[in-house]
Amino acid sequence: MDPEAVRKSLEPTATAEKITGSTPARLHFYDPFVLSGVSIEAAEHGRLLCSFVVTPRLASPVGYLRSGVTATLADQLGSAVFFCSGLPSSGVSIEISVSFVDAAAVGEEIEVEGKLLRAGKSVGVVSVDFRKKKTGKLMAQARHTKYLVASSKL
Repeated sequence: MDPEAVRKSLEPTATAEKITGSTPARLHFYDPFVLSGVSIEAAEHGRLLCSFVVTPRLASPVGYLRSGVTATLADQLGSAVFFCSGLPSSGVSIEISVSFVDAAAVGEEIEVEGKLLRAGKSVGVVSVDFRKKKTGKLMAQARHTKYLVASSKL
C-alpha cells in the first residue's frame, strides 16, 4: 500500500499527473468540488474510511445531499481503495451502481467506507457504504467494478 498515492488521489486539486508522475490530465471541476471537505479517517490494506459533512453546495435546493455527489464519491473513493490495496493504478470503471436507501440533510456528517471485494488479474470490485455517522444508519450503498489496466510493454 502506498499511503501517499491514496492521499494524492483524494486531494481536491490532484491531477493524474501529480498522482502517477505522468499522463497529462485535463482540468476537472466536479471532482474537486465534491472532494473538498472529505477527510481520511483510516486507510489500510483493502479498506478506506472517510467522512464529510453535507454542505449547502453539495445539496439540492430542498437541502438533501445530491445523488450525483454520492455517485461521484463512490467513484473517487472506490478508486482510492485500489491504491490502498497496493495496486499501482486504480484502473478504468466498467460499472458503478448506487442504491439509495435514505437521504442526508445539510449539516449531517456522513461516514464512507470502501472495501476491496476482489482484485483479480484484470477486474477489481469494491463496495462503498455511506452511513450517517451519528446513527450508523445506511444512507447509500455502491458497487464499483473496474478493469485493472495492465502496464503496456511497448
